[in-house]
Amino acid sequence: MSKITWKGSALLAPVPPALVTCGTMDKSNVLTIGWTGILCTHPPMTYIAVRPTRYSYGIITKTREFVINLPTSSMAKITDFCGMKSGAKVDKIARCGLELTPASVVNVPVLTQCPVSLECQVTEMKHLGTHSIFLANIVAVQVEEKYLDSKGKLNLQQAGLLAYAHGEYFALGRKCGDFGFSVKKKSKKT
Repeated sequence: MSKITWKGSALLAPVPPALVTCGTMDKSNVLTIGWTGILCTHPPMTYIAVRPTRYSYGIITKTREFVINLPTSSMAKITDFCGMKSGAKVDKIARCGLELTPASVVNVPVLTQCPVSLECQVTEMKHLGTHSIFLANIVAVQVEEKYLDSKGKLNLQQAGLLAYAHGEYFALGRKCGDFGFSVKKKSKKT
């Protein structure tokens, strides 16, 4: 197999195309964020990268809170729309028929249709060029109960979460293993 070399670019995929809510229950907005991830386990921390020109940038800068909502593959069109239109001109929540519920810790609403929602409080902002990074503590996680197994463990295989890779949306599919399965000792059957 041979590889060619390109100049450095923002090519890391797949990523979760998260629907990020901001604002309050009375005046809220949603935007699609492709650049997000986990930064730390203890304390649980995440980030979102937002262009300062985005309508939500000012809201998050002021409130210092947001919610990362993970959409399902059936929400691909909504997810794309929320990344293409500005909340300054369109009420994306109403236009897409999205339902909001109050978060448990932050003052930002949660998207009811998304199976997982991470409630976040901003700890720091970093301006990096075209985007600014909002570093945040994950202060609560809301999970749809139907994705919990009998032991209370999260099992999102059936959720059909949405993934984004180089300009295209994909439904997450077949499970390939569990964390640590490559080093797990096989049990002896008698």
